[in-house]
Amino acid sequence: MTETHAARTPHIALIIPALNEEETIGHTLSRVPPDLYGTIVVADNGSTDRTAEIAGRFGAIVVSEPERGYGAACLKALLALPADADIAVFMQADGSEDPAQADRLIRPLLDGRADLVLGSRTLGVSDRGALQLHQKVGNVVATSMIAILFGHRFSDLGPYRAICLNAYRRLGMRDRGYGWTTEMQVRSLRKRLRIIEVPVSYSVRVAGTNKISGNLRASLQAGFKIIFTVIKLAVVVR
Repeated sequence: MTETHAARTPHIALIIPALNEEETIGHTLSRVPPDLYGTIVVADNGSTDRTAEIAGRFGAIVVSEPERGYGAACLKALLALPADADIAVFMQADGSEDPAQADRLIRPLLDGRADLVLGSRTLGVSDRGALQLHQKVGNVVATSMIAILFGHRFSDLGPYRAICLNAYRRLGMRDRGYGWTTEMQVRSLRKRLRIIEVPVSYSVRVAGTNKISGNLRASLQAGFKIIFTVIKLAVVVR
């Protein structure tokens, strides 16, 4: 954190992209630690169910992004943050991540030890079946490519993360799909941000089927997009 923010309580925002998560969004929001966040934004990514309604009942600011895509939802949510927000935490809507572990992500930012903190599912403990085999293989391939092309070995590309917003604004994020998390990590390397990985737990989702990991075709498409993103950033971004 900068000296400008030292005299006041940092404004921490939580961003949750959500698509047809009426079975899980209430459960997820009910477990968020009270008084941790100054703002909670749920980015409704074109849901056809009651996701937005339920999120609103739990006090979240709900923004609509009908263009399908994880990155599109995150970008829309970021635009809804107040000007005095200092830190953004990104979390999934499906209950697979533990909201109580957010302090692990936030603390290094508040202490001035990092600009970006990544929650690593591989360093933490995952429930049996929470990470599918094709997810694990894809993770190894993508992180190995990043290590070869950018000289930094990540343990995971998981979505649970926190970033100082003054650092985020330097990244020039553009990806509107499932390359968002990978783009953030690679651009952070290029901008020489201080990056820390911390272990987080990962659970089987509360209800329903994961739209990516629970669908082999969708997983392969997402994996291809992630690999394409790594290669594109290696060629284009300087």
